[in-house]
Amino acid sequence: EVQKLNQQLEEKNGEIQQMINQPPYEKEREILKLQKSLAEKEKAQATSDVLCRSLTDEAHQLQRKLASTAEMCQHLAKCLEEKQRKEKGNSDGQMATERSNQLLDSKTSLQALICNLQDENRMLKQKVAHV
Repeated sequence: EVQKLNQQLEEKNGEIQQMINQPPYEKEREILKLQKSLAEKEKAQATSDVLCRSLTDEAHQLQRKLASTAEMCQHLAKCLEEKQRKEKGNSDGQMATERSNQLLDSKTSLQALICNLQDENRMLKQKVAHV
């Protein structure tokens, strides 16, 4: 393992010596290449930061909208519930009124029927008396 590490160290030393022995223009070209790469990475990081901030802001906006919508839905549900209760109360009242009207109508019709039967009974008694 020590030999392996020594071999890797020698390879790295060789790469360093090779870079040191390079002509100055190749060193400058490598430096420019690394600077360009760094600039691209910084630009990508800045873009990523802007997108993250934008997405965070949008997420907060959506959360506020969702909370507002949920609150509105709860309010509408309460209003609907109250309206249904009122309608049920009104329909119960209407049903009671209709029932009382039906009872009055049936009472009136029963009284009329009784009167008719009494008249018919009186007529039959007169016929019997005549016979």
